[in-house]
Amino acid sequence: MHKSGFVNIVGNPNVGKSTLMNLFVGERISIATFKAQTTRHRIMGIINDDEVQIVFSDTPGVLKPNYKLQKSMLAFSESALNDADVLLYVTDPIEKVDKNSGFLQKVAKMTVPVLVLINKIDLIDEKKLIELVEEWHTTLPSAEIIPVSALAKFNVEPILKRIKDLLPECPPYFDKEQLTDKPARFFVSEIIREKILLYYDKEIPYSVEVGVEAFEEDNHHIHINAVIYVERDTQKGIIIGHGGRALKKVATEARKALEKFFGKSIYLETFVKVDKDWRNSDRELNLFGYNPE
Repeated sequence: MHKSGFVNIVGNPNVGKSTLMNLFVGERISIATFKAQTTRHRIMGIINDDEVQIVFSDTPGVLKPNYKLQKSMLAFSESALNDADVLLYVTDPIEKVDKNSGFLQKVAKMTVPVLVLINKIDLIDEKKLIELVEEWHTTLPSAEIIPVSALAKFNVEPILKRIKDLLPECPPYFDKEQLTDKPARFFVSEIIREKILLYYDKEIPYSVEVGVEAFEEDNHHIHINAVIYVERDTQKGIIIGHGGRALKKVATEARKALEKFFGKSIYLETFVKVDKDWRNSDRELNLFGYNPE
């Protein structure tokens, strides 16, 4: 008897979805920073053993869209409600239970098992946690409510065991050696974007997209040409920095992370280009892969 299924992770921004995904999968599939809107795509991470294949799917945080990029991000999140065998709704003690009530109403109507994971429980005491669990029971009566701490890795294994119990009997959807549905170039752009999120302030990281124009690999080395796209000339200047120092720092940190990710020596060249208003351009969004179907 073999079990397989899609376990989709949804929730509001900054509650720890990507960190939990990486813990479940045991690989660094999704970038995770302290900034909201870090995840822009729907990213799969796959766990395999002889009897089970769990296809986890990390999604962007649910938000009210202000431009077309955010509309695409919301579409990724909503698509995760349509094909889940098990839904993980991640929350934390900081956000209000009724935040994004429209999305929650859709979750409440789902017929597949829903697990509400209250992450970051190390931030509250037991009394507050009990109150929060009761509040979620009232909001989503048919869901299972499970406290978890990604930081302390608390309850991660029991959640995995519960997911395996809930999955349907089914042959594997993907090859048993496969870890994700994304190509290598995707992870290059995500790792570079992560360094930009960590290094730059305010609007800059949210105006940036990364394209990989060359990815040439042999047994020991990978040569990568990457383009950092921004919306305005002033942003280009900030990304490059005085004497190119800011861009050099980002490229150096990205190269180190890429070498760890791929296990090979990396030669990384980075360029910065202005692509005005790409976040509202259907053509550009399609080119960058923001076209959930």
